[in-house]
Amino acid sequence: MPSLVVVGTQWGDEGKGKIVDQLSERADLVVRFQGGANAGHTIYVGEDKYVFHLLPSGILHDNCIVAIGNGVVLDPEILMEEINTLEDHGYSVAPENLKISPLAHVVMPYHKRIDELQELRKSESKVGTTKRGIGPCYEDKMARIGIRVMDLIDEKRLAERLKYTLELKNDLITKIYGGQPFSFESLLEEYADYGRRLDDFVYDVSYLANDFLDHGKKVLFEGAQATCLDIDFGTYPFVTSSSTTIGGAVTGAGVAPQRLNEILGIVKAYTTRVGEGTFPTELNDETGQRIRDIAGEYGASTGRPRRCGWLDLLMLKYAVRINGITSVALTRLDVLDSFDTIQAAVEYNYDGAALEEFSPFILSLGELKPVYKTFKGWESPISGVKEFEKLPGEARDYISFIEEYLGVPVSIISVGPRRDQTIIRPGFQLL
Repeated sequence: MPSLVVVGTQWGDEGKGKIVDQLSERADLVVRFQGGANAGHTIYVGEDKYVFHLLPSGILHDNCIVAIGNGVVLDPEILMEEINTLEDHGYSVAPENLKISPLAHVVMPYHKRIDELQELRKSESKVGTTKRGIGPCYEDKMARIGIRVMDLIDEKRLAERLKYTLELKNDLITKIYGGQPFSFESLLEEYADYGRRLDDFVYDVSYLANDFLDHGKKVLFEGAQATCLDIDFGTYPFVTSSSTTIGGAVTGAGVAPQRLNEILGIVKAYTTRVGEGTFPTELNDETGQRIRDIAGEYGASTGRPRRCGWLDLLMLKYAVRINGITSVALTRLDVLDSFDTIQAAVEYNYDGAALEEFSPFILSLGELKPVYKTFKGWESPISGVKEFEKLPGEARDYISFIEEYLGVPVSIISVGPRRDQTIIRPGFQLL
C-alpha cells in the first residue's frame, strides 16, 4: 500500500506544486487534505504556467484521479474558475478524475467580507491574511454552523442552514464592523447553482483513498502552506487556520496514520514569508531584495512581495521532528547561483545564550540573532544539470551539510521551474 505525504517545512511557498506535479505522474490518486484558496501552487508545463488554489496538482496528468478532502475549505467560485481554465487549455476535468468530499466546508461570500473587516479592525495587530475567507470558514466549522458540500448539493438543506447562519453573519457584519449585509435570496440562488454544477463530483474521499491503498494503488497526499503556519505548531497567531502538518493528512483525508508510508518535506534553498510574524533570518537589505528579484518572490494568490532571508536549519529540524519527515525535496537551488557566499542559520543567540532549537515559544522570547554557517557559493548556472554528481562541488557541500544537520536525505533537488529541471537521486521511491 504505497503512499506518500508532501508537506511544507517553512512558511509556505516552497514549491510544493511542482514537486507534487512530478510525483503525480506515477500516482493513481492525489488527495489535497487541508487549506483553501489561500494556497497557490504554480506549475510550468512547457511554456504554459498554471496556478492552482484548490485543484490538486495531479490534475494535469491523464492517469491520475485527484480529490479534495474533507479538511479543505472549498470556494466554489474559484474552483469553477480553475476547472474552466483547464478545459480552455484542453484538459478534461470530469467526475471521473475529480472527486470532492461531501464533508468539506464551503467558503461563502460573508466569510471573505468578515475576513477583510476583521483585518481592518485589527489595524496594527493584523495577521496579514489573504482575505480569502479561510479563517472565518474554519471558525464556522468549529462552531458547528458551517455549510458543507453535502449541504450545497441539497437546495432545501442549503436554505435551512444558510438562513440560520446568515442572520448571525449579517448581525456581525453590520452591528460590529459596520459593513453591508448579504441578501439571503441572492446567496441561495447563486450557491444552489454551484451545488447543481458540482453535484456529480461529490464522492466519499476517505473511502476512495483507503480503497486505493487496500488494492495496492499509489496515493499521494498533498498539503498546503507549511509547518510553521500550522494552527497548533506554527508561529501563532501569524498562522493559517488548519493543520498543515502530518496530522492534517490523517484528519483531512480520513486515513489512519499507519497507512502513511513516506513523508516528503519540501524545503526552499533559502527562506521566505508572506504576512506578519517573526522571521529570524530575514534580510532587510540589498541581499534580501536581490533574492526576491532573482526568484520573483511574489505571492501566487495575492501578488504580495515575500519577505526573504537565508535558510533556517533550526526551523527545518523542527519540521522534521513534528512531521516525521523521511526525506527532503530541496527547491529553488538555482536562485543562489550568483552568490559568492551563502549562509544558513545553525543556532540562535538570545541575550548572550546559545539556543539550538526552534519552537514558537522560543521565537516569542524576543529578538533572536541567528548564528550562521557560511558556505562558498558556486557562482555558475545549474539549471541544466541532470545529476547530483555534476552539480558544482560548492552546491554539493551545501546540500550535504543540510542532510547532516537534519539527519534525513535530500532526495530531490529542483534547479529550475520546469519539470525537466529536477534531479531525483537514486534510492528515492517515486511511489
